[in-house]
Amino acid sequence: MAIRFSIQTLSALALLLTLAPGMALSAPRGPDDFGIPQVAKINEKIRETWVAYELKPSQAATEGEWCRRVFLDVIGRIPSVEELQAFTKSRSATKKADLVGMLLFDDKYTEEYARNWTTVWTTVLIGRAGGTERNSLTNREGMQKYLRDCFARNKPYNDMVDELVTATGSNRPGAENFNGAVNFLAMKVNEEKGTQATADTAKIFLGLQVQCTQCHNHPFNEWKQQKFWEFNAFFRQTRALRQFVPGTRDVAGSELVDQDFAGEGGTPNTAEIYYELRNGLLKAAYPVFINDTEIGKSGFVNEVNRRDQLGELIQKSEYMDMSVANRYWAHFFGYGFTKPIDDMGPHNPASHPELLEYLGQQVREHSYNLKELIRWITLSEAYSLTSRMTKANEGDDPLLGETPKFTHFYLRQMQAEELYESLLVATRAAENRGSYEDQERSKTQWLAQFVMAFGTDDGGESTTFNGTIPQALMMFNGELIRNATDAKNGSFLWDLANSKMKPQQKIDYLFNAGLARRPTKDEIAIANQLFIARATGGGNKKKQVDPAAAGIAALQDIWWAVLNSNEFIINH
Repeated sequence: MAIRFSIQTLSALALLLTLAPGMALSAPRGPDDFGIPQVAKINEKIRETWVAYELKPSQAATEGEWCRRVFLDVIGRIPSVEELQAFTKSRSATKKADLVGMLLFDDKYTEEYARNWTTVWTTVLIGRAGGTERNSLTNREGMQKYLRDCFARNKPYNDMVDELVTATGSNRPGAENFNGAVNFLAMKVNEEKGTQATADTAKIFLGLQVQCTQCHNHPFNEWKQQKFWEFNAFFRQTRALRQFVPGTRDVAGSELVDQDFAGEGGTPNTAEIYYELRNGLLKAAYPVFINDTEIGKSGFVNEVNRRDQLGELIQKSEYMDMSVANRYWAHFFGYGFTKPIDDMGPHNPASHPELLEYLGQQVREHSYNLKELIRWITLSEAYSLTSRMTKANEGDDPLLGETPKFTHFYLRQMQAEELYESLLVATRAAENRGSYEDQERSKTQWLAQFVMAFGTDDGGESTTFNGTIPQALMMFNGELIRNATDAKNGSFLWDLANSKMKPQQKIDYLFNAGLARRPTKDEIAIANQLFIARATGGGNKKKQVDPAAAGIAALQDIWWAVLNSNEFIINH
């Protein structure tokens, strides 16, 4: 009887935790640009859209909401209680700018910043499963090491792009001539004459989807079949050489090299490639960039290194600037200025074209410092708004097919990696995690159980983390949650239960740890019922109850409900 009553009460608490409708809202206020011109311009352009569509923004998010949001988006996890309280208790007029600056530039957060953006960009460049395939030419650890070094040193984005596009060397850490950047192209250049390298390079770094034009002209945009193969010609000097485990045919790694290309017609001085039109005719193509800039036709690397030339042309293109601005805006808002974010151009107009162009220009003018772009976005008025819609902006719902107007923060589920890191921080399990390699292996093992990947027609992947029954059971009963709610001696809950805090303070602590806020009156009432139920054996007068054990059990119930609530797994 006691257990059944506890679960019923627990379920009521879990259902109640749905983005805290009783939470107090901040008072309306005008936009604060923090003295940063780029923030002021973002605010101005977003407000122009509100006026044009006769929309009014929602109120500002609470300090706890905003703090949790910026921690999740910048370093990939929720704040600890101590970090949250340090922010909310501060009386500084510049506390938001100070927090963003600390997450971006304080040495204390360098490793977490690098870890988060390594995760983001590893997925972009090689996918969540990249490097885990049997006999893969991609080395996942090598890709991550390269990216981690880039973000820890805040390498300018244009340099990173150039290195990824032009890299040569071995793909495995510790190997002679190691260069982790080769892992972006290693698996792509050998397949189908480098068509995957062509598609991914254009899509990721220029925001242009060209894969459909491999076989025919695109029906909706200006990209034609000829342009696809002209872009593809830049990769024809490049090969990934397999390196085998001695005595076997198992692939140990790969080396990306540039080699002379004789051309498909056997004339290396004018090394052409051929492609077939839909009517069966063959046409020749030579390396020409998307803006019709031609380079030398020679296939001899010492005369024309085609990938080196491509790297230079990409860096000169405004598409690279706008593409990264669009990608980062989508990271922080859930939606970019175009949908999809890697399909820009006249056929797919941006929701805020002037702002997209402006941000691209500013990225270039500020030497491709991605931390500056993050600072501008996170300090904007739109990013500071609550996720709760009002009657004055309920039409701004991209889920219904509307272009985003950013009148409120759009709810989105945590990425699985963010959930993993947040669970570790919320339960203090992150304090003793071992080496970086050990941490990544543990996370990869957990993600393999939790993230489902489906192939797409362009060779990429689409991942789901959407509350399916298997995923819900993983959260309810999985090892990570069991460890998080463990009350053994020395655990997070043990320390909390045996602290000098009063029961109400312990409840507050759990809500702050998981949800970055205090509980509402209704939640407190249900939590108190759990304490009473555990202390009285659920009404069973014959059952002897250990008060200390009952108190820990009640905290376990509350913590389990918090971690399994919608509010915990949603970025709001």
